[in-house]
Amino acid sequence: MNEKNTVTAQESPEIFKSGKTNAPDVDIWINDEEILLVADLPGVAKEDIAINIENNTLTLEGGFSADLHGTLQRQEFEPFDHRRIFTLPKGLDVEKTTAEFKQGVLYLHLPKSSSVVPCQIKITGT
Repeated sequence: MNEKNTVTAQESPEIFKSGKTNAPDVDIWINDEEILLVADLPGVAKEDIAINIENNTLTLEGGFSADLHGTLQRQEFEPFDHRRIFTLPKGLDVEKTTAEFKQGVLYLHLPKSSSVVPCQIKITGT
């Protein structure tokens, strides 16, 4: 993979809101048409997700929102807010970015600009 198609994760000391913050697991898929980020956001509701792109920097944030009632008897995990920052390569059409959220997993489609999408040129004539 060449450098212009690489999505780079950044470390961030910032906190989305008070409490603990976790960097969610993210898979990154690259093909000729787009870059697809698949982020695991357990305990996050669609309404509590923020996705921002500014100056080739993508920020994903999700606030833990499970509504739990009763007295805690045993705790094996802590509820975390999620935050992850990426440096995006040039050549993306960020205005056409789309996102889907299904069963705690965010699918972020970052389409490549038509100027960087490979195309086959047909030769005509004899």
